[in-house]
Amino acid sequence: MSLLNRDVPRDGFAELSCFRTEVYACMAERRDALFELGDALLCADGPVKTLVELSLAPEYRRGHGALYGGLNCGRLDVARLRRALAGLPLPRTAEGRLVLAVDVSNWLRPDADTSPDRLFCHTYGRGRGSAQMIPGWPCSFVAALEPGRTSWTAMLDVLRLCPWDDEIAVTAVQVREVFQRLYAAGQWQVGDPPVLVVVDAGYDVTRLALLLADLPVELLGRMRSDRVLYFPPPPQPVGKRGRKPKRGAEFKFEDPATQPVPSITTTTDTTHYGKAVATAWDRLHPLLVRRSAWADYPEGQLPVIEGTVIRLQVDHLRGNRSPRPVWLWWSLTGATAGDVDRLWQAFLRRFDLEHTFRMMKQTLGWTAPKLREPAAADRWTWLVIAAHTQLRLARPLAEDLRKPWERPARNGCLTPARVRRGFRRLHGKTPQPADAPKPSTAGPGRPTGMKNKHRARQHPVGKQANRTSQQPSQTAKLHKRQAKPQYR
Repeated sequence: MSLLNRDVPRDGFAELSCFRTEVYACMAERRDALFELGDALLCADGPVKTLVELSLAPEYRRGHGALYGGLNCGRLDVARLRRALAGLPLPRTAEGRLVLAVDVSNWLRPDADTSPDRLFCHTYGRGRGSAQMIPGWPCSFVAALEPGRTSWTAMLDVLRLCPWDDEIAVTAVQVREVFQRLYAAGQWQVGDPPVLVVVDAGYDVTRLALLLADLPVELLGRMRSDRVLYFPPPPQPVGKRGRKPKRGAEFKFEDPATQPVPSITTTTDTTHYGKAVATAWDRLHPLLVRRSAWADYPEGQLPVIEGTVIRLQVDHLRGNRSPRPVWLWWSLTGATAGDVDRLWQAFLRRFDLEHTFRMMKQTLGWTAPKLREPAAADRWTWLVIAAHTQLRLARPLAEDLRKPWERPARNGCLTPARVRRGFRRLHGKTPQPADAPKPSTAGPGRPTGMKNKHRARQHPVGKQANRTSQQPSQTAKLHKRQAKPQYR
């Protein structure tokens, strides 16, 4: 697709039609079955509970055998589809900044003993302290966030994590490739504000900041409340002998006695949480040791990764829950009061990605199919992302077909579920590149009385050794990379 011109007025129907044509062009094999499966996903009545029921939708003109054949034997040009997603209009802040969110959502497969590449996924149960580890396929998503309160996000990339992957290293590569595609599509140009990447507490945000230091991006992540950081060492007194200290005073999140007077304090009145007080401390870094992810770091002293710590405290939460402070770490130093307010408000927008995951799982049925092969699961994941993107492009075109007991959409902003409810009216006006099915008869199948003699292999669950252990690890390559800034 051509470079994006942000100054040209948008034509919603033309964007939707162009994207549908591009999605069909990205399908290399079994394209007709895959494309009509995506249309059935968009036009089906109600939530998707099972995969085979999509073959009964009028938009799917083939049988259920072609449906499974497309997922199991089809082929997608994922690189082209990623470029198409990067070339679409993306939401931005008032200053024109792109805000990206990275998070992992799990496709749980506890009973799929014959499905390879499963990992133990952390899931929350009902009640406090009832977390469980269930086998499944974790997928890392990257999406662009909108500035206001909304349940919409712009999906840009997805990557299934394998048992031999280093999650932080893979996430760094994923964010780097997403930024390169945005740069090639004209979404970011030299002179624009740096891209803000928001992550949750499950990521080592300081290590991500080091791996992405050569890109014009800012990292913002939440830290656990039991962390301990350090200030820079004080200047060496004149005439004092001995080794200079490597770090300064401790900064314990749980001990107010170790927290000096903050450099910045801002107060904001919110609608749902009362008064929000944000305090910031400058130039704080974690203590790194040579184990785990830092064991492959080149010989020499470990780096000092300085940033800004922000503590957010509100008056009250919904549901009469006691508010606890939220600790954030920003990859830059020298923050202003405007930066502090911009950062904690951008972090709250990260939870819009949770609404997208809920939409994909409960309405679009992302985790409903019982597919065995991970490649088929990847094709289905990309079909769901393409369907969600079409809903986002159809948002200004869809009608509010609300039920009698539902409230009208707030400010005319339809939710993804309501846009999907009226997508069937738009479907007939959009391009239909899929060819009509050819008449055929079903195959004979397995002869009566003959059992399947080829038993499927069972695969273990959990972390595995790196399959390319004879070569330098991906983590070591990223740590050794000292590339010059190419986008500044």
